[in-house]
Amino acid sequence: MDFILSEFAGQPIWLWLSFLAIVGLFLWVDLGLINKRDGVISPAKSAMMWVGFASLAMLFGLYVYYVYEPDAVFYNSPDNLNQQAVVQYFTGYLLETALAFDNIFVISLIFTYFAVPREYQHRVLFWGILGAIVFRALFISAGAAVVNSWTWVLYFFAAFLIWTGWRMLGSGDQHMNLEDNRLLKFVRKHMKVTERIETHNFFVRQTDPKTNRLATFATPLFLALVMVEAADIVFAVDSVPAIFAVTRDPFIVYTSNIFAILGLRSMYFMLAAAVERFAYLKYGLSLVLVLIGVKIIWNFGLSKELGWLPYLEPHWALVGTLGLIGGTILYSLYRTRKVSH
Repeated sequence: MDFILSEFAGQPIWLWLSFLAIVGLFLWVDLGLINKRDGVISPAKSAMMWVGFASLAMLFGLYVYYVYEPDAVFYNSPDNLNQQAVVQYFTGYLLETALAFDNIFVISLIFTYFAVPREYQHRVLFWGILGAIVFRALFISAGAAVVNSWTWVLYFFAAFLIWTGWRMLGSGDQHMNLEDNRLLKFVRKHMKVTERIETHNFFVRQTDPKTNRLATFATPLFLALVMVEAADIVFAVDSVPAIFAVTRDPFIVYTSNIFAILGLRSMYFMLAAAVERFAYLKYGLSLVLVLIGVKIIWNFGLSKELGWLPYLEPHWALVGTLGLIGGTILYSLYRTRKVSH
């Protein structure tokens, strides 16, 4: 009973467990009922799935505004805590959604490399979401412990985000080279791997030509899953510091992260079908990282420490993110309009 009533990161354990249970329920509905059978998910169905998860994210925003009890230690002012929390939640959700766009393109490259049939791609993404839920929890827990104990660490986050954004701006068009990927080489060296995909299973039992005995082999679907998880960890290195510039409330950080991941993975099949139409989106994403890094320095250095400038509220990050991402999406669609004809 004490365990149920105890707290983690300013919120009762039962609240964290309830959120994970709700997410688990909807994932079960997704794979256990709606997409129980293997099949190609059309862009239209993909869009409807995204609308469903986006609607859940909006409903959760209402919960944050009317029911959630924010811990004042994570906020700049003790007044209007729920109003601050809901603005930070939606800002974090949209920021994470924007940053996750790049992840979609990498996943598309992974599926192409392993020749994953379209009817099995949703299954890989489903299990990838489960891994993302766990890994994001670890990243955010560590980040919250560090940031809320030593606020000055945010300056390192700021420098890292600015450097990453600048590097992304000057990187040009680079393609993922999976042939030389160390993780992939490690898995292939230490596991029996078959190059054939015959079912949706990640592992199959077949005769080992070396021993002439039955053995368990990993399929390319499992390798694709490993690389999808690895890609999510890489992107978390950018996105988690970025969202801590918006809010230091671990519950808001985590819930906005998970809803963004659920939405983008559901929208994958629609975005992947038009990946070439977002040719300039990378520049918008890089500028968002620079913007968030500058905002950290502005708020915690120039405003709080030195008092030279007014404090920038989280909604300004929301406005900037929407402007940069929306602008580069529209510009991409305009410049690549001939591609769709």
